Amino acid sequence: MTQQLTAIVQKASRAHSATVFFFHGLGDSGSGWSPVGTQISREVPHVKFIFPNAPDKPITINGGAVMPAWYDIHALGDINNMMKSREDEQGLLASIAAANSLIREEIGSGIPSNRIVVGGFSQGGAMALAIGLTSEYPFAGIISLSGYIPCRKKILMMSTETNKKTPIFMGHGDWDMVVPHQFGKETSNLLQENGYSVNFKTYEGMGHSSDVEEIRNVTEFLKRVIPALN
Repeated sequence: MTQQLTAIVQKASRAHSATVFFFHGLGDSGSGWSPVGTQISREVPHVKFIFPNAPDKPITINGGAVMPAWYDIHALGDINNMMKSREDEQGLLASIAAANSLIREEIGSGIPSNRIVVGGFSQGGAMALAIGLTSEYPFAGIISLSGYIPCRKKILMMSTETNKKTPIFMGHGDWDMVVPHQFGKETSNLLQENGYSVNFKTYEGMGHSSDVEEIRNVTEFLKRVIPALN
């Protein structure tokens, strides 16, 4: 049975014509990113923001501590060694299914998928890529901040042609010590090699976080892919 996710929802302040799903990182919650949604919404008042909350899971890399997570993480390091280590494929696929349930609800409410953007930060950015690559729905855009493709072999095997031309924005700090900049850059290169449309931007001096410039770039991306209809 697909798990049911709760979410922080910020309604559009004007006629609602587009929706952004934004997935938080490990140990965070939807409320952690909702202030950013409030900030961005001033420039895109027609957009509804949905910030899903991940279920609590024991995280191996953190000594089994239980925290909000989209999937377990067994190891980090360089990207090639990570891909050789055991990954939580079952947890990832369960979270993708739960996220897709929310997305289907939004489509059922009258917002077409080509007016929906999926995005996220860190583990949430990984989720956004996994959802976008495997979705049956064509999205308006995909955003991955400080992210990468999780369970890379499985996700690429499950990938569809649906979002091959969907614009993907990836942002990553070059001082990121949690998800190294190399992860993001190599992910961008891999996506482009597989025919995806990716804009990868490096933020100098930024660690595992976001900054004013990145949020401004995200805002401009949203204004371009889901502009107001009136």
